[in-house]
Order: sequence, then C-alpha cells, then structure tokens
Amino acid sequence: MRKIIGNLKPYRVTVIILALMLCIQAYCDLALPEYTQDIIDVGIQNKGIEHIVPEKMTAEEYKSASIFMTKTEKKTWKSIYTRQGSRYVLNVTDGDRLDELDQELLTPIVLTYEMGHTSVSRFRKIIRSSLLQQKNPQSRTVASRIDDMSVKEIGELLHYDIDTFRAEDENGKVKTYVDMRSMMQSMIDSGAMSDSAVTKAKKQMEETIDSVGTQTLKSMGIAYAAGCDKAAGMNVDRIQKQYLWREGGRMFLMALMMFIAAAVASFFAARIGASVGRDLRGKLFRNVMSFSNAEIGRFSSASLITRCTNDVQQIQMVTTMMLRMVMYAPIMGIWGIIKVAQTGAHMGYIIALAILMIIAFVGVLFAVTLPKFRIMQKLVDGLNRVSREILTGLSVIRAFGREKEEEKRFDVANERLKKTQLFTNRVMTLMQPSMQMFMFALIVLITWVSAHRIDDGTLQVGAMTAFITYSMMIVMSFLIITVMSIILPRAGVAAERIDEVIRTGSSIQDPEHPREISAPKGVVEFEHVDFRYPDAEHNVLTDITFTAEPGKTTAIIGSTGSGKSTLVNLIPRFYDITGGRLKVDGVEIRDLSLRALRGEIGFVPQKGVLFSGTIASNIRFGNKDASDEEMREAAEIAQATDFIEEKNMGFESDVSQGGSNVSGGQKQRLAIARAIARRPKILIFDDSFSALDMKTDAKLRKKLSEKVKDATTIVVAQRISTILNADQILVLDEGRMVGKGTHQELMENCEVYRQIAESQLSSTELEGI
Repeated sequence: MRKIIGNLKPYRVTVIILALMLCIQAYCDLALPEYTQDIIDVGIQNKGIEHIVPEKMTAEEYKSASIFMTKTEKKTWKSIYTRQGSRYVLNVTDGDRLDELDQELLTPIVLTYEMGHTSVSRFRKIIRSSLLQQKNPQSRTVASRIDDMSVKEIGELLHYDIDTFRAEDENGKVKTYVDMRSMMQSMIDSGAMSDSAVTKAKKQMEETIDSVGTQTLKSMGIAYAAGCDKAAGMNVDRIQKQYLWREGGRMFLMALMMFIAAAVASFFAARIGASVGRDLRGKLFRNVMSFSNAEIGRFSSASLITRCTNDVQQIQMVTTMMLRMVMYAPIMGIWGIIKVAQTGAHMGYIIALAILMIIAFVGVLFAVTLPKFRIMQKLVDGLNRVSREILTGLSVIRAFGREKEEEKRFDVANERLKKTQLFTNRVMTLMQPSMQMFMFALIVLITWVSAHRIDDGTLQVGAMTAFITYSMMIVMSFLIITVMSIILPRAGVAAERIDEVIRTGSSIQDPEHPREISAPKGVVEFEHVDFRYPDAEHNVLTDITFTAEPGKTTAIIGSTGSGKSTLVNLIPRFYDITGGRLKVDGVEIRDLSLRALRGEIGFVPQKGVLFSGTIASNIRFGNKDASDEEMREAAEIAQATDFIEEKNMGFESDVSQGGSNVSGGQKQRLAIARAIARRPKILIFDDSFSALDMKTDAKLRKKLSEKVKDATTIVVAQRISTILNADQILVLDEGRMVGKGTHQELMENCEVYRQIAESQLSSTELEGI
C-alpha cells in the first residue's frame, strides 16, 4: 500500500483537486436524501408548509390561538405578528428563529388545534366527564343523556355557541368536528376554567407528546398552520406546488453538480492511474536496459515481461480505483453516519450490526483468497515463460514433431493458472449475492423498526426513506473498503515485484570519474583474467592472458562449454571480471564509461538478432549517421548484397520482428553488416559464421581482411576452416587457455587443437594447409 501511495507523489496537486471533487460529490450525494425526506414529509404530507406558526391568520384565529399560552408565550406570540387590516401577518423570516418558535409554541398550538378539531364522540366524552365531576344530581342526570343529544342541543344546554364543521381526517375521510375554542375562551373569561386547569390541560398534552411523538404533534401543528393560511385567503395548493418545484429544482441542481464532480473526479483518477502506469513502465524499462546479463538471468525475461505488463496494469487499475472509490468511501461512510444521526431515527445500531456482519464475511473471503492471489502472480510468470519458449522455438518443435508434448506442457501451466483463478473467482462470486442479501435484510429490518416508530408518532415516512438511503450509502462505503482490502494485497504483490526490479541496480556501473582514451587503437589485453558467474562455486574462466592487436585477427576455439562466448562477453562488460585485469588501449575497462567502451566495439552475437523495420534501419542500428555508401559497403563485406538486391524494395524492404521473414544465414549476414557499418576499432564475432556456408564464409573473411584492416578482430569459431589464417589462435579447454599460436604452431604443440582439427578435416586436407 505504501509503495502504491508513493507513486502518487508527483501528482499531489491533481490528487488534492480530485479529493475536493470527491467532497463536492459526497456533499451533493448526501444532500439528495434530505430533499427526498423534505419532499415527502413537508411537500406531500404537510402541503409544503415547514413551520407550525401560520404565515397569515384572521383576527379571530389569532385570538383563539393564544388560549392555552402562558404569559411568556403570549408575549412571544404578539411579537412575531403584525396586524394588517383584519389579518395578522408573520414578521419572522429567519429559519433558525422559526425552528425555535416551533419548539416553544408546539404545545399551545396543538392544544388549540385539538380543541378546534374535536370529534363529536370526543366532545361528548369531554362534556360528560365535566358534568360528572359536578356533584349535584341534576348534572349527573344530564350527563347520562349526553349520548342522545346533538351537538347543538348540548350547546344550548350549556348556554354556549358551539360551531361544527366537516373536514378530512388524516386518512382523507370527511368527518364532523366540533370547535370548542369559543366555549373554552368563555369558560376562561368567566372563571369557569382557572389557570390551574389550563396548566393541567397543557401537562396532559405534554404527556400526549411523549406518547405519540413530536413528529405527529408537529404534523398536527402544521395542519393547524395550513388551515389558518387557507382561512386567511392564502392559496395552500399553490404553496405546496411552489415548495415541490423549489425543492425538486434544488434536488436537480444537486444531482447535476454531483454528476459534474463525479465526471471530473473520474477523469483525474483515470489520468493519474494512466500516468502512474506510464511512469512505472518507464522506470522499469530504463532500469532493465541498464541491467547486465547477470540481472537479466536473475529475473528471467518472462518474469520481466510480466512485471512490465501485467503487474503494471494491476497497479494502474488499483490506483484508479483507489483514487475514485477508496478515497470516496470513507468520506461517504463518515459523513453518512453524521447525516443518519441528524435524521433523529435513533436506529444506528442496525447499521453497526450490518457493517460488522459485512466486515466479518469479507474477512473470511480475504483469508481464503489472499494466499491464492500471491500464487497467481507466479503462475502468470510460468505461463508467460512457457508461451514465450514455445513461440520462440516453434520451428524446432515442428521439426522434431513435439507439438503434442509442448501442448501438454502449455496445458499444465494453463490448467494450474485456471484452477487458481477459478478458485478465487468462485469464492468471490459469493460476495455479490451475499451483499445483496445483507442489503435487503437491512432494508426489511429498518422498515420493520420504522413502521412501529411511525405508528408511535416518533418518526415520519420521509425520515424513514432518508434513513434507508443513508444506510445503503454507509454500508456500500464499508463494502467498497472491504472489497478493496482484497484487491489491494494483490496489487501490493505486484508493487513489490515492480519495486524489486526498480531497486535492483546493475552490477555493471560507470566509474565516478571515467577515464578517456585519447587516441583509440583497439588493443585488447587480458592479464590473468578470472571469471565466475554470480552465485557460482567455480570459475568459468581461469588465468586468461593474451593481447589482441589492431590489424590482426585473434581466433578463439574450443569444445562446447569451454568458455569461448563468455570470454568475448567480458570485453564489452556484459559481465565484469572477477580476477585479473582487462584493458583496452592500456586503460582498465572498468575505468571507462560504458558508452565510451561500447562505442569502440562492433559485436556480432552468436544468435543474430534483427529488429522490426527495414534492412537499412537494421544496418544503421549501430550508426544512424551511416551514409548510403557506407551502408552498401558494409552489406557487400558481409556478403548480403545479393539477397538484398533480389528484393523488390532493396534496402527499404521490411524486416519483421526478430527477422522471421529472412533465413538464418541472411539474418547473420545482416547482423555482421550492422557491426561493420559501425566502423569500430574492435570487431567481435561470437561464432557468427556458423550459419554461413563454406563459400560465403571464405568470401566474407577475404573481404574483411581487405576492407577492415585497422580493426582488432576477435573471432569465436567452431570450424577450423574459419580460423586457419588467423594471426593468433587461442585454444580453450574447461575455462583455461591450453594453447596459443598460429595453426601450424598449435598443430605441433597443442593436443586439444590437434584433436579438433583432425575431427573436422581429413589428413589430406591437413597436409595441404
């Protein structure tokens, strides 16, 4: 994880901008449930009216509303209204102040609403209870006849004007209600109801609030405000529509802002991820290009290819996901918890339970799959290695009829990877249905608990909807974090593999203060040189001493595995010697910069390697400034002119990747021409003539002796005929130099050389030389 985050350092500013966009997106995303709640609770249920204090009211209603108010509440009531003709208009517009008034005046306003909307049955019950409390027999007699009397008859009996009206109840049914407020006011004015009775009535209402909930009571207060506004001439339907359009418009703007922020965040996340991938590939490529053969052998080509492609792709994908999702999830989760607390639903324990269950479930998946993810990367390396070997050696496989065997070898590697991937995929497929089950179970549980609280009046439908939405957001946030906790370890493995390559320095380094060769000649001197491969127990080369001079050919011959190729690979510092001294023009090669050293060398490897492009681009590979004449001369020396001119495009003919559209001999001749075109002081041929026929070999060596006179030529060969005319021949046997001299000298005094010669040439041919 630390390594993945470390890759983001060059993009700090962009990451900050992205984080800001994510905060904006989260703010808008979390605001949407609030608007949904307001639209349901206020816009639909409360007809767009947000507070219990009416905006306008008639003078009669203004007076009736203060029946159950204390002196302090009456003072507040008078201060918030201004009389305009026969109407009273609310003069408070501040939202916070209106919220305070909702709390302060809730009880008296709801009492007023209840007295003004008393059902006929409840009215009879109140009057009966009042008459029974009187101790005279006449009152008890009247109380027994209350159920048989109409509302009007009861009013006449009590000498009060009692109004009745028809209105819809909370379920939309039209019922008859009694307005008892005028009677209550008359009772208070006449002294029939004392202040203590009013206080008792308010206390009973507060107990009712505790039993039915503040939300239900507030809904009653808002219903009262709607009735007052309507009675005062305000268009309540229009208020409701305006509120719904206003809140809907805000909701749309929030959604639009969230869309823009999400799009910008996604753009920056993808851009950073792609840039991180580019940077890692660049670092890997530059470092691998500096590797010596020792580092290449340590990692293997197949593993390096996997690290530069598959592993980098893993990091790039996870970086994008991390910036887009992992950064967003904590913001949503923490902010969502705050929003849930603000809903007042008091069901946070349900979310906590769901989160704990998800974390536990994902933890089990994590424990099962993580070891397999680590194995999978190694299996990808193995499959890549097998595929590369088969594709590279396809012609050999076909020639020996090994297709079935190689298919089996590929199938084994492929099957192992498939089984591991299937195991992890099967385990991970449990996640989606399980998470859906958790989600649906959570929704059912919240709905069940909310239904009881809505019935108790402590919760509104809109608040329940918002709570469910917030719960889903919180759970999804923690789900994202837990899922990423599974993906991140796999990316962590990839990051470690990439970092291992980047941190690995080449064993072949330039000196701090490189020396220069003032007048390059190409003299190569081996002084008691020893060499041992890294981690090997024994030397490959021991006590090698000789000098290769300009204008002369030094040939190296020996049995297979005697160290011929290893010896010439020491000159361009593909490996560093482990003992003795190796000089070029009198300067120890480790004191020269690699560019200066290799700039003096033309190297033709044992296996000719061509690059995709044209014949001309391949010949100019070592000397891009070579003229057409120099390029043609190099091709002529290498005996490549004939087959080049046979092609339709000549030197501009295409060469496919690896030179697969030319023969082995043509490929080798082009590789030789490439080295000659460089015009080096030192020419090294590592068994480069083995792919040539005897006639072409002879012509090429003749041209070399004529055209390349000043260069130091070092030839590794298997054939005696190739090196017969060399100025000096070195004979290697098991890493030691067992002979040095001309052909004639070695035939006389080197048994190993004589055995090689006799194995290749007849006695007649040897005598004729």
